[in-house]
Amino acid sequence: LFSRNILKTIALGQILSLCICGTAITSQYLAEKYEVNTPMLQSFINYCLLFLVYTVMLAFQSGPDSLLHILKRKWWKYILLGLADVEANYLIVKAYQYTTLTSVQLLDCFGIPVLMALSWFILYARYKVIHFVAVAICLLGVGTMVGADILAKRSDNSGSDVLIGDIFVLVGASLYAISNVCEEYIVKKLSRQEFLGMLGLFGTIISGIQLLLMEYKNIASIHWDWKIALLFVAFALCMFCLYSFMPLVIKVTSATSVNLGILTSDLYSLFFGLFLFGYTFSGLYILSFAVIMVGFILYCSTPTRTAEPAESSVPPVTSIGIDNLGLKLEENLPETHSAFL
Repeated sequence: LFSRNILKTIALGQILSLCICGTAITSQYLAEKYEVNTPMLQSFINYCLLFLVYTVMLAFQSGPDSLLHILKRKWWKYILLGLADVEANYLIVKAYQYTTLTSVQLLDCFGIPVLMALSWFILYARYKVIHFVAVAICLLGVGTMVGADILAKRSDNSGSDVLIGDIFVLVGASLYAISNVCEEYIVKKLSRQEFLGMLGLFGTIISGIQLLLMEYKNIASIHWDWKIALLFVAFALCMFCLYSFMPLVIKVTSATSVNLGILTSDLYSLFFGLFLFGYTFSGLYILSFAVIMVGFILYCSTPTRTAEPAESSVPPVTSIGIDNLGLKLEENLPETHSAFL
């Protein structure tokens, strides 16, 4: 259970969790201290950074990996991917205005079974019983965390329309699952740079249009100072690091294991909130963290199997889609014969 590749997987997952924690803390500061609620503006800045780095890199490439060549062949697919990613970010943040924190935390986990189902049919992932047990343990840990929130009275603030908020969470979680499956497919069969470059291009366009239509009044009412600007910069950097680093982790593990690993991000936010926002501490937070980590380690301890169809139009696989196989090969490389590889 504690081989080098498992420990590396745990470390990579927790780095992603800390990035998500950074976005949550900065967003909460903006909302509570300065009454700034502009989720689309914050996402727009992140997509602009992706565009300036990865889309520009694609623009300077030549051949089949160039920006123009990719746009000619797959422009409509990346528009759909960008739309799913932008709306997933927006709907989850928007849901907090309508429903309770408890509902968001619980219903957001709906994305994990959706992700597993999509991986089964699209990526041909085949799970063992231990993987389903591990997922159940992780969800039990989330339930423990929600119980701690209820005892600490952090979930008392109900929104204006709980049903609408719950629907937003379910749709947003499903769109996240679609985005993550597409990400795993692209980074393992094509390239990380193509995924981030095209997401930066179409994410900037879609979020920019939605920003002008829905948030221009909120942006105009912001009383800008260096503290607010610094929080926006911190959010953008955390989100940019998350988007840049996640494909690297997914390539050596899988989208499902990554999503299980980042369940701890809410707990990191709670631990920071003890000092920053005066949250009430509960021992159940420690218990929920331990339960989630046990489920995550259990899931990563056993590789999944990939069943490729007999006749497939899928491009040649450059990185086999099995949980942690990339890490296992890296670990055993000095001992493995090159012809066998």
